[in-house]
Amino acid sequence: MKFASPLESHVLFPIGPVPISQPVATTWGIMAFLTIGSWLLTRRLALRPTRAQAALELVVETVAGQIRETMEAEPQRYLPLIGTLFLFLLVANWSSLIPGVEPPTATLETDAALALIVFGATLWFGVRALGPRAYLATFARPSILLAPLNIVELFTRSFSLMVRLFGNVMSGVFMIGVVLSLAGLLVPIPLMALEMLTGAVQAYIFGALAMVFIGSAISENGARPPSKQESPA
Repeated sequence: MKFASPLESHVLFPIGPVPISQPVATTWGIMAFLTIGSWLLTRRLALRPTRAQAALELVVETVAGQIRETMEAEPQRYLPLIGTLFLFLLVANWSSLIPGVEPPTATLETDAALALIVFGATLWFGVRALGPRAYLATFARPSILLAPLNIVELFTRSFSLMVRLFGNVMSGVFMIGVVLSLAGLLVPIPLMALEMLTGAVQAYIFGALAMVFIGSAISENGARPPSKQESPA
């Protein structure tokens, strides 16, 4: 069985001069699925929740609690971004279980786009929370001599976020593909269950690192969010 290079994307069809690759089409499908699914689940909310509404509220509260614990900030401002990232990554990683579908997170361009979103959100929330001057001043702490290293770190950690997601997802897809080609359809079922667990873990790790990066940006010391004990009265 011949495996395509993970650095190459198969073009499905063009839209004018723009070629639409398989990861892009899959990403559009996942976005449509999440958009329609969220609309169907939230269009008839009630004080006495149904099972679906209760499950949805549990997910929202869990993500909000994780934001509150990790960033030590109220989650309302950050919940849409972190929750969307987690749900998209979870569905994208699990899409590999559908025959013939390669998860978009197994390609560098998708992971790079997600890392850029986190990079931009880190700058946006940092400037919004501290102001432009105060946020830029955090790069000069604890010493102005470390400012170049702190700026480089802002880029390298986003790069590591991309590489970590790509490596973990791509390795799982490649392993299942090899076993399928050698052992048939039934043997890889335990591996597919492991792949589901790995996909969920990777979605959580990506979201947790995004919270850490944004939490570092909005903290006044530029290293971590201030705790309640350290906050001024």
